[in-house]
Amino acid sequence: MKTLLKSLLLLSFLSSFPLFAAQSATSQSDDQRAKALLSKAVAAYKQEGDKAFAAFSRQGEFVDGDLYVFVVDSHGTMLASGGPSVVLIGRDVSSTLDPALQQQFAKTLKSPETGKVQQADYRWKNWADGQVERKHVYYQRVGERFLAVGYYIPRASAQQAAAMLDKAVKAVEVDPEGTFKQITARDKAFIEDDLYVFVVDLDTSKFVAHGFNTRMVGTDFDSLKDPGGNPIGHAMLELVKAKGEAEFEYQWRNPVTSKVENKHAFLRKAGHYLVAVGYYTR
Repeated sequence: MKTLLKSLLLLSFLSSFPLFAAQSATSQSDDQRAKALLSKAVAAYKQEGDKAFAAFSRQGEFVDGDLYVFVVDSHGTMLASGGPSVVLIGRDVSSTLDPALQQQFAKTLKSPETGKVQQADYRWKNWADGQVERKHVYYQRVGERFLAVGYYIPRASAQQAAAMLDKAVKAVEVDPEGTFKQITARDKAFIEDDLYVFVVDLDTSKFVAHGFNTRMVGTDFDSLKDPGGNPIGHAMLELVKAKGEAEFEYQWRNPVTSKVENKHAFLRKAGHYLVAVGYYTR
C-alpha cells in the first residue's frame, strides 16, 4: 500500500522533475487527449463542485481509454479517481512520503490558484504492463482541489537518443572500461526507458558493453542479425569505419514493449570503439 501511495503522489505532483523537450506522434495524441479530458473535468467541477467526484470515479465520460481524472485536496487527501487509485479515496496520503518528497508535495499543495494548467514529467511504473516508463501529467488547482490527468510515454525521441549518445561517447573517451561497466550494469546515466547504449570494439568486432542484454557482451557483432535473420552488424561496422559517424535503420526488440519494432540508431566512432544509441519508431 505504501508503494501505491507513493505512485499516486508522484503521478500527480512531482512538478520539480524536468519536462522532456520532444514527444513522439503517439504521445502528442495522448497529450491532446489528456488536456481535453482535464479541461472537461475542470469545467464540470466548476459547475457541479464536489458532486462531480462521483462521475470522475466511475467508468464513463471522464475516462478516455487509459486516461482518467483524479483529484486530491489541498490537505493531501484523495477525493476521486477513475483509475486504480480509486482504492485510496478518503485517505490522507501525504504522510506516507519520504521527507524530501513531503516537502515538495507540501509546497505544491500550498501553491496558489492561478487558473492555469501545470504539467510535469517523471518516470514511474506503469500498472498496465509492469514497466517503468515516462509519464506526463497535467493538473490544475480549482479552489481547494487539484484535478489531474496523466499518460505514459514509453518511447524516447530522436533528440533524447542523440543526447545520450553524446554523453556516452564523451564518457568512453575519458574512461572506456569504467563506462563499459556502467552501461552493462544499467546505470541510470546510460539508460532511459527504451533508450540504452551499446559499444563494440572495432579491433575485435565484439560487444564490450550492452545496456539491455548483458549476454551480448563478448559476442561477435560482425555476424549480428535482426530477428528476421537480416545481417545488420557488419553493415554498421562498415559505416562507422568509413564515415566515423552514421545512422542505421533496422528492427530490434523494444525493452519497454517487449515487441520487435523499427529502430533508428545513431552510430559514432570513439577511439577504436563503435558507440551506439537507438530510438524505436514502431
